[in-house]
Amino acid sequence: MGPVMRVNTLTPQGERSCPSTTSGCPTIRLTASNPCHPTRWRGVPRVDDRKVISGIIHVIRYGLRWRDAPACYGPHKTLYNRFVRWSRAAVFDRIFQALASESTATKTVMIDSTHLKAHRTAASLLKGGLLRCIGRTRGGLNSKLHAVCDGDGKPVVLLLTASQVSDYCGADTVLDALPEADALIADKGYDSDRLREALAERGVKSCIPGRANRKEPIVCDTELYKSRNLIERLFGRFKDCRRIATRYDRCAHTFFSAICIADTVGF
Repeated sequence: MGPVMRVNTLTPQGERSCPSTTSGCPTIRLTASNPCHPTRWRGVPRVDDRKVISGIIHVIRYGLRWRDAPACYGPHKTLYNRFVRWSRAAVFDRIFQALASESTATKTVMIDSTHLKAHRTAASLLKGGLLRCIGRTRGGLNSKLHAVCDGDGKPVVLLLTASQVSDYCGADTVLDALPEADALIADKGYDSDRLREALAERGVKSCIPGRANRKEPIVCDTELYKSRNLIERLFGRFKDCRRIATRYDRCAHTFFSAICIADTVGF
């Protein structure tokens, strides 16, 4: 799966929305006129988008099985089918891409990655050669999420890979998707001459500390580097959602959709 741009809301105005409460159940503001939603369907009109997606968010946040979703959101099969079908149709990815371009705090961007533990239900075998983005490390089966965030701590590029993919490869993949920026901040895991040269060709200053085994020390702007905590806090917010901190989805596109939704709502 290639790099996908971020979205930070499900509202057409592009404002971050907060869960409200209706009949004791959290909901989010949605409109049927959202241009990223499917506009054509067969048969009877689909169930209210707001109620169904609120149920999907509830399941993702608390790590529930679909059958355990509260009854106020409707049949759990409806929630599951809507989530899977819209994931296959890249609906959540389109929302993600549509609002990513609205980020204005891209003068300084940060890049990092984190491991997401795969549950046994995600690690089971699949037929048909579907993409899973699951690899093996000393900690077991994991997926790896590469992220680039802006100066406000909001992701602008996300990439899901298998856990054994190095930070170098992840950075090379998302390099062409980087927004126009003056500086990029990263930790020592991204210290490579090739990455520094690629950033210099784009006119981007690299704020990356050098590894201890470098023969020639690297000069790094320590004051600028202090803001790297924003991307660490971003991963912390992602992992507040139980179905992201622990991956239960076998298919990569459904798991990535859950990540897009988590960023959308901004728990």
